[in-house]
Amino acid sequence: MIAGKSDVPIIVGIGASAGGLEALDDFFRKIPLNSGLSFVVIQHLDPDQKDLLPEILQRITPMAVTQAVDRQKVEPDCVYIIPPNNDISIWKGFLHLSAPIAARGQRLPIDFFFQSLAKDQHERAIAVILSGMGSDGKKGAISIKGNGGTVLVQSADSAKFDSMPLSIIDSGLADVVAPAHELPANIMAYCKHGSLVKPAQVSTPTDLASDLPKQKPIEGIIGLLHDHTGHDFSLYKKSTIYRRIDRRMGIHQILSKDVYLNYLRHNPNELDLLFNELLIGVTNFFRDPLIWDCLVDDVLPELLKNNPDGRAFRAWVSACSTGEEAYSLAMAFSDALDKLNPKGAFSLQIFATDLDEKAIKFAREGHYPAQIEADVPKDQLARYFTKVDTGYRINTSIREMIVFAKQNITMDPPFTKLDILSCRNLLIYLDSALQKRLISLFHYSLCDQGILILGSAETVGTDSHLFKSVAEKSHIYKRINNPRKFLDVAFPTQAPTTLYSNQEFLVHEAPMSKPLDNLQTLADTLLLRQFSPPAVLINEDGDILYINGRTGKYLEPAAGRANWNIYAMIHDDLRPALETAIRAAISQKELVKVQGTISLSNQATQGVEIEAQTIVTPKELSGLLMVLFSDFIAPDKDPTDKLTTNEKALALELQQARQALNTLRDENRISQEEVRAANEELQSTNEELQSTNEELTTSKEEMQSLNEELQTLNSELHSKVEDLSSVNNDMVNLLNSTEIATLFLDGELNVRRFTSFCTPLFRLIESDIGRPLSDIVTELEYPDLQQDVTQVLRTLIFCEKQIKTHKNHWYKVRIMPYRTQENVIDGVVITLLDIQALKDLEFKQGN
Repeated sequence: MIAGKSDVPIIVGIGASAGGLEALDDFFRKIPLNSGLSFVVIQHLDPDQKDLLPEILQRITPMAVTQAVDRQKVEPDCVYIIPPNNDISIWKGFLHLSAPIAARGQRLPIDFFFQSLAKDQHERAIAVILSGMGSDGKKGAISIKGNGGTVLVQSADSAKFDSMPLSIIDSGLADVVAPAHELPANIMAYCKHGSLVKPAQVSTPTDLASDLPKQKPIEGIIGLLHDHTGHDFSLYKKSTIYRRIDRRMGIHQILSKDVYLNYLRHNPNELDLLFNELLIGVTNFFRDPLIWDCLVDDVLPELLKNNPDGRAFRAWVSACSTGEEAYSLAMAFSDALDKLNPKGAFSLQIFATDLDEKAIKFAREGHYPAQIEADVPKDQLARYFTKVDTGYRINTSIREMIVFAKQNITMDPPFTKLDILSCRNLLIYLDSALQKRLISLFHYSLCDQGILILGSAETVGTDSHLFKSVAEKSHIYKRINNPRKFLDVAFPTQAPTTLYSNQEFLVHEAPMSKPLDNLQTLADTLLLRQFSPPAVLINEDGDILYINGRTGKYLEPAAGRANWNIYAMIHDDLRPALETAIRAAISQKELVKVQGTISLSNQATQGVEIEAQTIVTPKELSGLLMVLFSDFIAPDKDPTDKLTTNEKALALELQQARQALNTLRDENRISQEEVRAANEELQSTNEELQSTNEELTTSKEEMQSLNEELQTLNSELHSKVEDLSSVNNDMVNLLNSTEIATLFLDGELNVRRFTSFCTPLFRLIESDIGRPLSDIVTELEYPDLQQDVTQVLRTLIFCEKQIKTHKNHWYKVRIMPYRTQENVIDGVVITLLDIQALKDLEFKQGN
């Protein structure tokens, strides 16, 4: 059993919609007695109908089933049902009810509860998604996973409606996918063996650091992740890696990392789930308000003040997750502009990147649930967001400031010439070596006096010579302009020498037994670093695959979106020579040397020789090109002075050819701009179509929500009809077993129902139901029957008489009012008890 958080039991949130009643039935029948868990059931309910679910579930489970009330404390072995026309949340173990924010048809009560459950219970939160239409629960599941909780989903093939389960399964958020009746066993097993408990069988990080054989499975797991996803997690903090692996092992009840490694080899889907487990990020708008206050009040005003004539600023938000951080920066910049109202024209271009492609897709859409009202101030909510049925949509003015892109910060090229760089709550998951490498990279990427924003638990560490703190406890730093030649900047494009460079993951070996081999390796490394010329390895398109030596004199990252292409990065003076060398190397397949010059800062020139050659061997590099740069002393005088007239003519012709080439480049650039303009027009048309589609989607969602409510109500009524049918069968059998003739009449004295023993006395058949009593032929010698029935219905005083049939068979006839459960008179009941034996006895005694 998972250890409790103070006196709060483990809370299982269950989201269900259309078709959910059957799934809930299957689920709760398998919950063991005294499980110690608490369950909160959230359904899409018709706000105007009475909820029958508590009554139905109470017949299924021995646990107490109640409709939730405001400020109710959750107790173990209890089930709480959301009331109609309410949203439900939880805080510190107490349930809270509130009026729905969204209009009917657009409410997402499952998301609302799951998100509050994630914030309140963190890794102890358990979410279950059952049958239903739509995607309610998906955003809540993201919050559950982001806080370390567990998500279980009913398998799509076992769900009556699979839209809700599939929205979770397809997004990779589900820890367990199984039929509803199997989910309770998974929950109980996780509570018993899950990573929330510290099981003796699962190795802790300390165990793994001291037990070398157990390090090999960890290396194998990281290697499988690298082969499957292309991402290297060896430089993540080992405690993070162990904790996430242990959690996945706990879900599958695997106690050995060797067994889990083998499980991963045979289950690629589990590799995807583990990868997502390592990527899940938690973020929200204006996280850590102190940092944002400092940014708006001090940092951004100073940035604007230092550029009075206006400027286009550049910012990079790395590890942006679902976009809240990037949008917060855009809003903060807009607030600062409005506050200062500077004369110059200012703008901010934000590049927001993340490794998680699904998070980037979510951020691009700019749609957020109504729950962001808790994080975004009301004035900014009104100014920068548009209220929609599903929550809030970011306004176009803010959205256009941001470009979202997938990027691996440890492997892909960085953005450069930045004024602001935000990397919050990423470094805490990385080891110290990678942290230091990224801090140096951030220094390189920022302009002089550029701003670095870190998370509340992060600092620049030992790199205080690169950044200085702007304000205490703000975790905002300003770049110190140290000469870059003294900095060891490791660009992400350089391939690591080994997959597992984090020594914590390596098995320590004995010192090298051959010092000569070691000396040779060191010497080769020194030669490569000190004496080999700067060089780049490229493909035929010019994309740089590898950089050797210092190429900063010849290559520089281009402004704008990161473009790691040699044609975009080459010094302008060297572009013609480079293009000539590469074209010749591709066509001739031999070493080509071309000379050029670059202008230095002191108006002098530096000669540069470019060598290019297509690689044939080794086979792995075949087809690639190696480009080398070397300096030589350029002549001070114009070399054309010593040329003959013929040579001068050729030089002039070459110059004209170059000018023609530049003209072609300009025309090409203009064509690209025209294409870009056409693309913008198409994008505008697409936005209009998207707006129309959103309106249609809104109508569809409203109809879908109404349909779900009707489905839920229909299921409950169907269950009620089955109960009534069962009660009716019981009543019929009871009446028949008494062998008493009983006739039921309604308020108009029409036949309502009768038992089989009435047939010989009143000659009734099924088609007689609804006929007046006066039309029924009877064997009784009872001419006052109609009068007595009317009298009982009027006075409510029962009547009892002994009546014989035409065949001299005696019956006791009793006439009583028919009362409903609401104590309303709705007819009469006539019972006829056979007393012939009593009459025969009286006759014998009389003789």
